[in-house]
Amino acid sequence: MTTPLPWAEARETAWAAGYAAKPAASELPFAEAVGSALAAPLVAVSDLPAFPTSAVDGWAVAGEGPWRTGASNVGGAVLAGQVPEPLKPGQAVKIATGAQVPEGAEGIIRLEHSDVAEGIVEGPAAREWREAGEEAVHGEELLAAGTPISPPVIGLAAAAGHATLPAHAKPVARLVVFGDELLTSGVSREGRVRDSLGPMVPHMLTAAGAAAGPSIGPVEDTLEAHVAALREALADADLVCTTGGTMVGPVDHLHAALAEIGAEYVINTVAVRPGFPMLLARTEDGKFIAGLPGNPQSAVIAVVSLVAPLLAGLRGLPLPPLGAAVLAEDVPGRGGFTHLALVDRAGHRLGHHGSAMLRGLANAAGFAVIGPESAGAAGATVELATVPGV
Repeated sequence: MTTPLPWAEARETAWAAGYAAKPAASELPFAEAVGSALAAPLVAVSDLPAFPTSAVDGWAVAGEGPWRTGASNVGGAVLAGQVPEPLKPGQAVKIATGAQVPEGAEGIIRLEHSDVAEGIVEGPAAREWREAGEEAVHGEELLAAGTPISPPVIGLAAAAGHATLPAHAKPVARLVVFGDELLTSGVSREGRVRDSLGPMVPHMLTAAGAAAGPSIGPVEDTLEAHVAALREALADADLVCTTGGTMVGPVDHLHAALAEIGAEYVINTVAVRPGFPMLLARTEDGKFIAGLPGNPQSAVIAVVSLVAPLLAGLRGLPLPPLGAAVLAEDVPGRGGFTHLALVDRAGHRLGHHGSAMLRGLANAAGFAVIGPESAGAAGATVELATVPGV
């Protein structure tokens, strides 16, 4: 009998397996790099800003005032994107926020503080601009390797002159749904139930950082069909998630199918309730198979516990941090197992929390983590495991 791995250790093991198997980094377009981590430091390829830029709408002035607008060969206004002519002492030119400050300018009068009459500009002038290199100078390291690539990181990279970023490409993940009893449309009827994981899990994979490929199934409950579906999915995926078949019942063929294709266990069962019979395996060519239990909530817990950490590692990201929740009521433990209990944002335990149910999950902030051989007391702060995409 396999000894279940403690839940916290299982998360770390899945992440470490992914991190060790992450692909070589390459220069990726921004849209493909976002959600990954920098594989090398981000360095400014020019000063930022590259030239002095006005911080306000106003009048750029040179020398002592009052200043004349008509005696200059500048004329008009300096707008963002234009290269202005130099200013001479006594001259003024209107300037827009973000525009390049003319050479010779010694100050800018804010538009709302200026007084203009008959070509003469008066008002308090100050250095109302950002100096060249104020944010960064050419060659300066802006962000360290390993920094998660968020939308603000993309914006900084673009401002600093980059068009691509060194990162690990999104792993391709596919879902294989096992089960003769599953329907893909309509309502449940005698002996047949509507598949909920097929429509749901791919969105979680995408939210966790994968490029979700097309799903396969429902696959009939035979060993031959299981093996064929796994081989089909593995042909173009880095990770295959399966639903159901993780136990040893009469139609649970996943373990035998893994042996048939030569996969080895990274994790075989986790000491967590719900979700105990989850697994993670690796093929000879370094691809991964995550076995999610067939009960919907248990399957989601397997995504939270194994799949999300694995995908983070494959993208070069740190282990996803756990949040925190303050319990509004007592939450029982589950003996030697970690209990992942559905709670709302106020810390109340939700009803409809059976492993086959999704109603509670649809209203949840996440899973309160109640450690083994313990219980959660009202008012206690506990870790919170969130669901990708929620």
